[in-house]
Formats: sequence, structure tokens, C-alpha cells
Amino acid sequence: MHGFLSDFDRLAAHVPAGDALEVGCGEGELSIRLARKGRRVKGCDIAGEVVDEARRRAELAGVDISFRVEGIQSLTPADACPLVVCCEVLEHLDDPEAGLDTLAELASPWLLTSVPREPIWRVMNMARGKYLADWGNTPGHLNHWSRKGFLKFLGRRFDIVQVASPLPWTMALCRSR
Repeated sequence: MHGFLSDFDRLAAHVPAGDALEVGCGEGELSIRLARKGRRVKGCDIAGEVVDEARRRAELAGVDISFRVEGIQSLTPADACPLVVCCEVLEHLDDPEAGLDTLAELASPWLLTSVPREPIWRVMNMARGKYLADWGNTPGHLNHWSRKGFLKFLGRRFDIVQVASPLPWTMALCRSR
């Protein structure tokens, strides 16, 4: 995870100061990192208990972040921010194309996103003895991308500015067209 966080910080540093929205904020780890760098951050996630945990962690970290329970499909252009972060979300969506379209509407102009890199993700799960009946597929992962496939997917709506490959993820900093 250290490589993931280091690459996240490195890519985020290329984006000029400004507000940020984290879509699929989980427990708030990335939102807190951005807030500590001086950004005004909003975060959303579909799971209420996870948002509660994000609020608790932000308070403990001494940062002011506005978290709410909301999914990507409910976001509107009014939620647009100079930097949109969407890490470890797209692989869970029933319709990742629609999710990417929403991110393109929200990113004004920057998107920082990541997904598990396949087939490495599954192989590593199997090596750990996890999810063997599903050939290493993590429950809830509906979409699977290689590094090349994910960049092609993003290229439909974004210009790819920088790419990082912390094992076992693909991470990209993109600019909306």
C-alpha cells in the first residue's frame, strides 16, 4: 500500500491547488491526505457506515472534510471540482462507461483514478489463498482491466497526463477534454 500512497501523492502534486472531490471515499484515507496538503475536500461514498468512519478519521486527523452518503450515479455537474479522485471504484460499477461519463462531467479539469491491475490482482489473491472458487476475483469486482486496457478506457473521455503502476494497481492522472 505504501507504493500506492506514494504514487497518489506524487500524481496529486501535479495538480494546482484547489478544491477536490473524492468519489468513493471509503474510510477517508485519500481525502485526509489531500486535506493535509491544503486542499478543501469533499468526499462521498455509497455506504453510510463507511462515511461515518471517514468523518471519525478526519476529525482525529484534525482536518475539515465534508463527507456525504452518495453514489457516483447521483452526482451532478454542481458537484464539479478542479480535482476529482476516484480510486478503487470503477471496477465495482455495473456500468463503468456511465461512471466515466459522470467523472468527465465532474473533473474540471483533473481526474486521479486507479483500479486493480489484471491479471496480476487475481494472481496475487490466489497466491494468498483468497477467493479460490472465483479464480482470485475479489467479491464485487465486476470489471477487470489490464494497464493498457484501463488507459484505453480512460482515453475515451480524458487525456492521460501521467501513469503510475504501484503493484498491483494502475493509477492515472488525467485531464478532461
